[in-house]
This record gives sequence, structure tokens and C-alpha cells, in this order.
Amino acid sequence: MSCCNALFDLAQLGVKQLVPYVPGKPIEELERELGLSHIVKLASNESPLGVSPKVLAAISQVLPDLTRYPDGSGFKLKTALAEKYAVNVNQLTLGNGSNEILELVARTFLSPELNAVFSQHAFAVYPIVTQAAGASARVVPARDYGHDLPAMLAVVDDKTRIVFIANPNNPTGTLLTPATLKAFLQALPSTVACVLDEAYSEFVAAEHKADTISWLADFPNLIITRTFSKAYGLAGLRVGYSLSSPEIADLLNRVRQPFNNNSLALVAAETALHDADYLQSAITTNNQGMAQLTAAFAGLGLAWIPSAGNFVTFDLKCPAMPVYEALLQRGVIVRPIGVYEMPNHLRVSIGTEQENAVFIDALKAVLDV
Repeated sequence: MSCCNALFDLAQLGVKQLVPYVPGKPIEELERELGLSHIVKLASNESPLGVSPKVLAAISQVLPDLTRYPDGSGFKLKTALAEKYAVNVNQLTLGNGSNEILELVARTFLSPELNAVFSQHAFAVYPIVTQAAGASARVVPARDYGHDLPAMLAVVDDKTRIVFIANPNNPTGTLLTPATLKAFLQALPSTVACVLDEAYSEFVAAEHKADTISWLADFPNLIITRTFSKAYGLAGLRVGYSLSSPEIADLLNRVRQPFNNNSLALVAAETALHDADYLQSAITTNNQGMAQLTAAFAGLGLAWIPSAGNFVTFDLKCPAMPVYEALLQRGVIVRPIGVYEMPNHLRVSIGTEQENAVFIDALKAVLDV
């Protein structure tokens, strides 16, 4: 047996059984494969607006200091977040994207004899971080492509340490009501951490949005995760954060790697947090684009899942991969979601009006309608 094979066999079983996360196809990859230009990427729920000029200006100011390590505590960004959300700085944990926060939570609370609970059709990182910790996953069948919270509560036992809830959910865009969420938290044992993944919260209409941060005082087992990758347009810099009790934040910060956010990311996120014009433009563009795409789906006779995020998932009623591949040939990248047990669906991110139109025209051509 070779050394490499011997080491593979010695790896933790959960890690050996993992299927790596597959991101949306990069534009550069499609250019190499097909020799195309003018590609429209609507696969990864990124901002279609480009980077805020204010952020670019702020980044340029810190470029001369790249020989220095970043502030390992993220003091300025955490202070700005604390002021915005009226929490204490010691309730915040910064991550290299909110994905890292999910991993920190799993590393902190899971081990091989324990389990985590999450929904079918929920974010693919939940099973990855659970398996990587050697823990068991309890996947609860979805209800109308969203979370069935009573069913999730029913499988919680004395070995459960985490429940993951994405709200809005990715990749389906479904949204739980504030009352439903709060009732779940009230019923959840205090020994179980509830990770409320709010990566798309900025896109939720005010009348449907839960004031979850105000719940932290009542639910010390609540961990809220958010990101600058979506509405704030900083996906390439990877900045996420969590809000929790000081005790949980202290634990997460013990396993968080030093300097996990680079200097450019820290200043960009702090600047973006105060750029209200950019955020409002992102929300407006998203609302208009959602109307544009869903009107097109209605005209094509395609069903879609009502979404509270910056994407929409639609049903082809047949295997979706041939349509996905045909769209690639036309320079349009969307997201197949067979890995989420939805082989007949495709997810498309909201782009600019022009990008949405390119996608719609390409979809019509592929479907020959």
C-alpha cells in the first residue's frame, strides 16, 4: 500500500465521504472551454452592479500598507456592525465569508457522537461542515421546497447540538414567517444552537422581515450569520459575520484563525456598511429583475418558486442539465441544482435588466418557443 493510500485510509470517515462543494462555473472557465466572449453569469447570486465607487476608493487608501498584517480583531468593522445593530462588540464574530462562520460553529459544537439537523433542499455547506466534524446529519424532508420546522423539531434529541436554518433559503428562496421562526426558537431546547443563516436578509421586504437581532436577548442559543457577499457586492473579498451571545462569540473566536479577514476586505466591508445608496440600488435592481424574470417564466408557462432572495428557481418539468448545457453554449451561466435533489430545476441569479434579457432570450431559444 502506498503512503498516500495509507494516509487516505487514516482520514476521518466523514471527510473521506465528503463530496466537495461545486461553485457556479466561472466566466473564465467557459471562455476557455467554448471560446466565447460577452458571457452573462447568473449562477452564484452575486451583485450585478459591480463594486461601489466608495469601496474602491477606500481600498485604494490601504494598498500601501499591504506589507502589514490586518487587524486580527477586526476592531473597526466590528465596531461599525455593533453600532448598526445596537449590540455589543463582544457579540460579533468575523468570518472569511459567512461560510467560515458555519464551519466555526460545527467545529465548536459537533463531534462524532453528536448530530446536526437541517432541511432537504437547504444550503450545501450544512452537510459538508457536519460531516467534516464527524457528526451525523439529520436531513428533514422539505415542505413546499422550504423548511418544515415542526418536523425538524421532532427529530431533535439529546445528541443534537445544531439546527441550521436558511432564511431566505438557498437555493429555493423560500421564507419563514417571523411568528413561525420565533415559535420554533421557543420550543427548541436551550442545549441546541440554532444557526439562522440570513445571507440574503437585505433582500427581504420590510413587511416580511423578522427582527431577529432583537431576539438574541431572549434566545442565548441563537446564532445569526450574515454576509457582505450578496447585497453589498463584495463576494470576491469574502467577509461574513455572526451575531450571538457573548459566550458563543467567545467560543467561536477561540477556534477562528488569526487574520482570517484581509486588510482590503475589512476596509471594504466597513465602507460598504455605510453606503446606503449602493444597498438601496441593489435592492431596487433586484426587485425589478425579479419581476422581469418571473413575468418571462409566466409567459413561457414555467413554474417557479417564489423567492425572497436575489435569485429564482424555476421548474422545467424534465431533466434540467440539457437546458443548462444549451444555455452555456449561448454564453449564459445559470446554476443546476441536482445536488439539492432538484434535477428538474435551474436557479438563476438576478442580473441587470440587460443581463436578464440575454438570459430570457437564450432560454426561449433553447426551449424553442
